[in-house]
Amino acid sequence: MGVARGLSEERSELRAALSRCRTALIGVGVLSTALNVLLLGGSIYMMLVYDMVLPSRSVPTLLGLLLMVAIVYVFQSVLEVIRSRMLAGIAASLDAQMRGRVYDLVHRLSLRRASDGDGTQPISDLDQIRNFLVGSGPAALIDLPWLFFFIGVLFLFHPWLGVTALAGGLILIGLTFATDRLSRRPTAAATMLGATRATLAQTVRRDAETVHALGMRRRAAAGWDEISRHFLAAQQRLTEVSGTLGSASKIFRQFLQSGVLTVGALLVIEGKASGGVIFAGSFLTARALAPVDLAIANWRSFITARQGWARLSDMLRALPAEPARIALPPPRLRLAVEHLTLIPPGAEAPSVVDASFVLEAGQAVGVIGPSASGKSSLVRGLVGVWAPARGAVRIDGATLDQWASDDLGRHIGYLPQSVSLMDGSVAQNIARFDPAASPDAIIAAAHQARLHELILRLPHGYETQVGRGGEALSAGQRQRVALARALYGDPFLVVLDEPNSNLDTEGEAALAAAILQVRARGGIVVLVAHRPSALRSVDLVLLMQDARVQAFAPRDEVLKRVSGRAGALPAAGHPPLEDA
Repeated sequence: MGVARGLSEERSELRAALSRCRTALIGVGVLSTALNVLLLGGSIYMMLVYDMVLPSRSVPTLLGLLLMVAIVYVFQSVLEVIRSRMLAGIAASLDAQMRGRVYDLVHRLSLRRASDGDGTQPISDLDQIRNFLVGSGPAALIDLPWLFFFIGVLFLFHPWLGVTALAGGLILIGLTFATDRLSRRPTAAATMLGATRATLAQTVRRDAETVHALGMRRRAAAGWDEISRHFLAAQQRLTEVSGTLGSASKIFRQFLQSGVLTVGALLVIEGKASGGVIFAGSFLTARALAPVDLAIANWRSFITARQGWARLSDMLRALPAEPARIALPPPRLRLAVEHLTLIPPGAEAPSVVDASFVLEAGQAVGVIGPSASGKSSLVRGLVGVWAPARGAVRIDGATLDQWASDDLGRHIGYLPQSVSLMDGSVAQNIARFDPAASPDAIIAAAHQARLHELILRLPHGYETQVGRGGEALSAGQRQRVALARALYGDPFLVVLDEPNSNLDTEGEAALAAAILQVRARGGIVVLVAHRPSALRSVDLVLLMQDARVQAFAPRDEVLKRVSGRAGALPAAGHPPLEDA
């Protein structure tokens, strides 16, 4: 409970998840109480040895006391193991409750934010919280308030012993708060620079071929060196703060132990305390102040976990879990776009402005226009990748946010402009990694993309591993597999963004046939085209320019309008669209 309060006072999903471990947290508190009471055993044993055994020279008494303190230490070690395992169980429970939500958060954040920064930060934050809970930091923080209990026992020995320990304890607590205050800024800087450094490393790794071919290795290395120097400087500042204050705390605690011993000696000289009180008081002071040293030593991980808790709570609050939705019937009628305006993540200017059109079942539209006219942005809005800034996209009357995302995905086939496959087999990629996918459905999708024969020529057929991002396949093969993935399950809406950019003549013929099959079964196709040949299978054309829909009409009518208008033509080097 104390750890939870230290991490955050705000009500959040994380606190709700932690509260479900209430019984375990109460158990940790009870065990901590027993452990700290048992810590008195060593001090009492020392006092009795000096005050009873030595004056009486009684060996049986000494052995009896030894047996009792041994039992105390055994119980103490057992309870310590149980407490550490309970804390590990709490950490595992928190991770089990939140990891699915955190993964969903990473996915949704990647759709709504610019690509800068570390996109896996929520996962790192949850890892930091879990690692803190399984470490020695929580136990130290839980034991820290017991400092005043032990100081109270010292007051029972003699008020001056209590006053000495209390003064030293307050100084150590002041060092703890100073550690907290001075560690916050360098910890935050190190975390931010670490994320930037990780992002840079991912970028260089992803674009390694380009960096090598264009002679950019030294410049990339210079950028890496610069950010690494700042990162290491922040780490060094953090180490200096925590190391300096940690050393000061440790040395002062040793001095305070000697100070208590000195005060006890003076009391014995004056006849106000027994000899056993000297050593018992010194031993008890050391045990009482040990959690302070441990807390300062773990303060860096505590700060990191607390910042991760706050950061993750803010993200979870900004993107709450999707509510349960009534399952809508499969769409079969139309796609309606109503005054749709889209703003790319991280941008201020819209890339699509006030777009409106309607497609009925069995229709296919080719989206054309110059570069940066908003074509790819439009299709991202149609499949729900980007949420509308204004307006709506409706399928059979329901806006996309009225569908559960997984339910909607079954009715959408999407082939993005930049094709990437997931690490797995060809069959798994075509089936969208559905564990319940039937072989017949997978093969049917491959046949629609005219990919079946090509797959059979791969080393292991449908079980061929595509590698990370599909690197084991050629660009054309990746695009064909991604097309089959888009067609899997006979989705109602099929959206293809430049699907023929890496296709040969055979691949383009397969694409045209697939579009005609979708139309024949009553589906809708939206096709972004830069090559005129792709438009042979559509009956409508939508022309975009300057982020707006300039025309939406039958194919031949729009093509006649754009004839001779270079600004509305697709990429240079292709024949005029009307030749299609």
